[in-house]
Amino acid sequence: MNSKLETGLQIGAVAHRSGLTVDTIRFYEKQGLVAKPHRSPGGFRLYNRRDLDRLSFVGRAQALGFSLLEVRELLVLQDAGAEACTHVHDLLDHKLATVQQKIADLRRLESQLKSARKRCDLAATRECTESCPVIDEIANTRKEVQ
Repeated sequence: MNSKLETGLQIGAVAHRSGLTVDTIRFYEKQGLVAKPHRSPGGFRLYNRRDLDRLSFVGRAQALGFSLLEVRELLVLQDAGAEACTHVHDLLDHKLATVQQKIADLRRLESQLKSARKRCDLAATRECTESCPVIDEIANTRKEVQ
């Protein structure tokens, strides 16, 4: 192990090594996802290898789309050292279903935007002097919802 990590790295170095920002590291600390680090005599945060590994874990879990609550669950499972595959499998199934729903929603939105763009293109070819058909549709939809 690197002796620098045994004695502690300051937050900037940890940010660089973990791929997180300094603000993110402080946020994770405030959220209790990582223990409060030791302080140098000058008051600087000093992180060790375990802290760095934990911060990297949290960052990677968030990059996979896990919420802070879900990351907390994963950390509890990791800390317990127990067989966690079934629980993680269920978490992944739930996350996949959420992502698939978002993809379906985005495809619907894409279709609606393409349709609106076609209406704009048609209106432009007719040199329409009236109001924009898309704005009219949005205005009418808003009135129907109220």
